[in-house]
Amino acid sequence: MEISRIRALRGPNLWSRHTSIEAIVSCEEIERDIANLPKFEPQLRARFPEIKFLEPASPLHPCSLAHALEAAALGLQAQAGCPVTFSRAVQTVEPGIYQVIFEYTEEAVGRLALELAEALCRSALDDTPFDLEGALARLRELDEDIRLGPSTGAIVQAAVARGIPYRRLTEGSMVQFGWGSHQRRIQAAETSRTSAIAESIAQDKELTKMLLNAAGVPVPHGRSVTDAEDAWKAACEIDGPVVLKPRDGNQGKGVAVNIRTREEVIAAFNVAYGISTDVIVERYITGHDYRLLVVGDQLVAAARRAPPQVIGDGKHTIGQLIDEVNKDPRRGDGHATSLTKIRLDDIARATLTKQGYTTESVPPKGTLVVLRNNANLSTGGTATDVTEDVHPDMAARAVEAAQMVGLDICGVDVVCESVLKPLEEQGGGIVEVNAAPGLRMHLQPSFGKGRPVGEAIISTMFREGDDGRIPVVAVAGTNGKTTTVKLTAHILTTNRYRVGVTGTDGVYISGQRIDTGDCSGPRSARNVLMHPDVDAAVFETARGGVLREGLGFDRCNVAVVTNIGEGDHLGLNFITTVEDLAVVKRVIVQNVAPTGTAVLNAADPMVANMAAVCPGSITFFAKDVHHPVMTAHRAQGRRVLFVENNAIVAAEGKRVHKIALSDIPLTANGTIGFQVENAMAAIGAAWGLGIDWKVIEAGLKSFVSDAQSAPGRFNLFSYKGATLIADYGHNPDAIQALVNAIDTMPAKKRSVVISGAGDRRDIDIRRQTEILGDAFDSVVLYEDQCQRGREDGEVIKLLRDGLVNAKRAKEVREIRGEFVAIDTALESLSEGDLCLILIDQVDEALAYIGKRATA
Repeated sequence: MEISRIRALRGPNLWSRHTSIEAIVSCEEIERDIANLPKFEPQLRARFPEIKFLEPASPLHPCSLAHALEAAALGLQAQAGCPVTFSRAVQTVEPGIYQVIFEYTEEAVGRLALELAEALCRSALDDTPFDLEGALARLRELDEDIRLGPSTGAIVQAAVARGIPYRRLTEGSMVQFGWGSHQRRIQAAETSRTSAIAESIAQDKELTKMLLNAAGVPVPHGRSVTDAEDAWKAACEIDGPVVLKPRDGNQGKGVAVNIRTREEVIAAFNVAYGISTDVIVERYITGHDYRLLVVGDQLVAAARRAPPQVIGDGKHTIGQLIDEVNKDPRRGDGHATSLTKIRLDDIARATLTKQGYTTESVPPKGTLVVLRNNANLSTGGTATDVTEDVHPDMAARAVEAAQMVGLDICGVDVVCESVLKPLEEQGGGIVEVNAAPGLRMHLQPSFGKGRPVGEAIISTMFREGDDGRIPVVAVAGTNGKTTTVKLTAHILTTNRYRVGVTGTDGVYISGQRIDTGDCSGPRSARNVLMHPDVDAAVFETARGGVLREGLGFDRCNVAVVTNIGEGDHLGLNFITTVEDLAVVKRVIVQNVAPTGTAVLNAADPMVANMAAVCPGSITFFAKDVHHPVMTAHRAQGRRVLFVENNAIVAAEGKRVHKIALSDIPLTANGTIGFQVENAMAAIGAAWGLGIDWKVIEAGLKSFVSDAQSAPGRFNLFSYKGATLIADYGHNPDAIQALVNAIDTMPAKKRSVVISGAGDRRDIDIRRQTEILGDAFDSVVLYEDQCQRGREDGEVIKLLRDGLVNAKRAKEVREIRGEFVAIDTALESLSEGDLCLILIDQVDEALAYIGKRATA
């Protein structure tokens, strides 16, 4: 067994809607049925008893080592605590070659799971040891290191529950919610609306206290100090127990409370000074430590925090009691778990010394031993939910504090005897205000019920009913994709949307190209959805990107499939038939939103059949209104688009709207058949988005398919009285459509310039010139700049082979170089002739033709 390729499918894909790892696995003949390896399965189960095998579907598809690898990769993740459920192993058309697919929640964890699964299978084959516990520990540790922490995770889960898409922007806690101009961002419990000034104020504890005091909010008296002697002087001024803390500290670091003696003050100052050169000394308020969480203008949660502590049993030392408490599975070393392990450090030892203990002391049964004076969860403390007990006046004070500082999400630390009474009645006070507050204590308190703080935060970012999405149109098919994308985007621009577009010629934002090259894959789509100036997006969705990485979005409002034809990269990536290709193209249809629409070519049976897998509604289009699929759909009162009396007709039940083909320049008064189909597809997309018909008509009328708006898509030029047509058609179906369109155009003599893409099948390359040889008088063959794996001259030979039985082409010339081939064709043109130039380097060739045409 050998793994030759590993891919991460980061969006909905050919296999499922789950993020998945796809591996290509080759098995020797004996490994294709584990029945040939009688010791393998027992030895595998001995090493991993929890593994779950899928039963073989039939004797023709027995359980192979690839199936065992699949089960192991999924099972190891599941046993490590990852929420994964989907996996599959599929035999390809090549004997012994399998595609193994399994779900992951964190990509790095999925890749490690595959590595460990392979080691597990090999250990079972070779009967060598396998450390299952060690493998699971590695997976758990990696998962804990890279997955979102509980605070950020709770906000993400709340967004997902509301259908709001999210994207993790860093390996840390920065996350984008929503798309384009509707997006919001968070980092932990800070949002894109959190003011940097407010955060700076919250970090400055003395400034915070001054502002709160000005607002009449109770705060403890105190001041900043510059050295240890000044700290003792400030403590004497207060004349009572004090608190020392760094002016810009966080998570309770360097905080010492209930300090009384000179020695304690100096020692506490030195600890705080190690964190910040500016230290605050303030009055120590007796009572319990409470955290009140304010989101927007509401108190949404409150918890009483207790410092890390153990209870003596009269038998064990304090060190042993700490070890026992830390065995609680809820406690971890960082913030990924609901509680943090108690640390036995210098501060803890000093706190023990004040109580007359060491770590070796055995406290009497029932004695409470405090390990720290501050109650932060990050230092091992615990929390009890008291949300429902908070007095309205105290809640109002917390909200005032948050608003005075300017924080939209704020953790307000209060010290008082009880939250049941106002602060003023009990001499309590607000001791600190925190930006980016931890949410763990409210999500999973040690005692009491958790609070939906993630939902509260999302509700302040997105109003009720807002899912943060922008309209998304995805377009797939063999031919017509780019023109349909460009026309749809133009209609949306006419509707005053700022439109993001991806395609084979680049990425466009509001008509400006920001990236070049083939950008029809998921990465470009994700980049558009991340752009803050995009109100709507139209994506050309190529087969390659879907296979390589899945979709760049979780769902779309409209999916358009123009057609499925032969010659579109068949033979690559185990896609060997048109039926296979249709399965790839229909991925966008499977991921239409339930309230969305699929716009499908009713005249193409494979496209029409995709209607069965669409979660939303269907709009069919075809020139012939009497096509059986159209007739049945229209009879049910559903949306159809067809051509009648030289107009495109949009019908839904008794409602009918007509657009004259003469008002759609793209179609040349309806003479260019494939452009009529592209126009219907774009109209269907705009209709599906609810665009007003007047806007649709205006967009259709103002769209021109020239080298600027739709490069390489039936671009017309004039050269010395001859007509030039430049097009990027590169498969038999596209070329047949071009020939059909050109047949309607008058010409004295017809010539064509063509090369062929080397990554097509031989039969597809030959078929192109078979079609052209019957429609053109003269053929100029040239070799592409990149042969895509072919030897020099190989493609030219295949093209010439296609002309052997040509009915019309009497003149055939072979040229090396695209521009030389163009010049050769132009030299022989006369007034009234027509020349089709099938270009390879789209931008460069169009620029070259443009210069020659205007010379």
